[in-house]
Amino acid sequence: MGRGRVELKRIENKINRQVTFAKRRNGLLKKAYELSVLCDAEVALIVFSNRGKLYEFCSTQSMTKTLDKYQKCSYAGPETTVQNRENEQLKNSRNEYLKLKARVDNLQRTQRLSIKLQLTFFQNGIQ
Repeated sequence: MGRGRVELKRIENKINRQVTFAKRRNGLLKKAYELSVLCDAEVALIVFSNRGKLYEFCSTQSMTKTLDKYQKCSYAGPETTVQNRENEQLKNSRNEYLKLKARVDNLQRTQRLSIKLQLTFFQNGIQ
């Protein structure tokens, strides 16, 4: 016969809450270890108590390397890749716009000079 369901709500009694935290924390750390060994998974677990005390488990040599790997995966996921592509396309479009605008400005300047020269020649030819 299995255990009954536990109602998930904050334990009001401070001592019972601390005992439950310690037992469940140890169980969680054990499960993290078992998962890493049985499945050859890279596991990192960080738990802070309500007093701010740190408990951690890392299946590799360095928690920092695992956290860096996590950041690369979670912040450079498919959505970010699409967003980066869109940003890159936006930058390319803006650069193309600026180049075309510069060419138009240059052509307009050249046309104005050409018209001024033609007017000067025309005026000098008439007088």
